[in-house]
Amino acid sequence: MSETTPTRVDFWFDPSCPWAWMASRWVKEVAHHRDLELNWHVMSLAVLNEDKDVDDDYRAFFPRALRYTRLVAALAEIEGQQIVEPLYDALGTRIHPGGSKDPDEVIPAALAELGLPAEYAKYADSDEYDAQMRASHFDGINRVGQDVGTPVIAVDGVAFFGPVISPAPKGEQALALWDGVVAAARYDGFFELKRSRTRDPIFD
Repeated sequence: MSETTPTRVDFWFDPSCPWAWMASRWVKEVAHHRDLELNWHVMSLAVLNEDKDVDDDYRAFFPRALRYTRLVAALAEIEGQQIVEPLYDALGTRIHPGGSKDPDEVIPAALAELGLPAEYAKYADSDEYDAQMRASHFDGINRVGQDVGTPVIAVDGVAFFGPVISPAPKGEQALALWDGVVAAARYDGFFELKRSRTRDPIFD
């Protein structure tokens, strides 16, 4: 009986981004049916846009988003890479389907859910691990270019931005989308496929 090697999937996310959250739920659904080795990495919309001309409402969102990315980067260093996925799940569940916009509520609750020390919340307001956070961010974004956002996904080293989906598909629909996206991304000459969004994020 021959054993197959799992497909390596690297996923870069900003915890605040609803579209990254939706795509992450899709990838986790696919992993229930396919042999995937999932690796989770933080990236930062605040870092991505720090030198860009964006509207004031969008820029006002960055300080809150930066707190979450700093927390994830710090705990990846302190607790190890294995904490990133459950921490993202705990934060994202409260931010997105939970609808919380207050990091001072989200962060302590997420840490408590995972049995982590409450004092870890201090890292959300510390630049101590910014170098690691930026390194993770640029590891992802440099694979796809500066004119995209989050998520960035790499499948066996082939990277792409997106997909931007709502809601996250389930079952056979999730697998069909996965196969199509990965097939397109693996074609060396494929760069972009896009249409205007006609709905907001739909959370389970």
